[in-house]
Amino acid sequence: MLDTRLDKWLWAARFFKTRTLATEAISGGKVHLNGERSKPSRKVSIGDELEIRHGLVIKTVFVLALADKRGSATVAATLYEETEASIALREAAAEQRRLLAASHPQTDERPNKKQRRQIHRFKNIHDV
Repeated sequence: MLDTRLDKWLWAARFFKTRTLATEAISGGKVHLNGERSKPSRKVSIGDELEIRHGLVIKTVFVLALADKRGSATVAATLYEETEASIALREAAAEQRRLLAASHPQTDERPNKKQRRQIHRFKNIHDV
């Protein structure tokens, strides 16, 4: 059975744009192989479970195929399968972030001088 380095496989499966980014993520503890932290040179085998943290997103995937060369996105999608629980958690977290962002409306422009004075008056801030 063939084995592939973890950093190479993550790069080939298009989880990271470069092998350097994949290596930094693995070394930083953002990637767990079969529930354990590992090194970038650790060998990945078919059937292994990977937990990949990318910002706020956590994906749990099973390795279905091995590759050490980066191909198209359609080929990369066949290298792994994301678990149903991972998909559900990711979608729930995205919905929660969307609702939180909607509850804090953002303006498109900075306040003008009159609005800044009103804000300062409201906050009892005096110019120094």
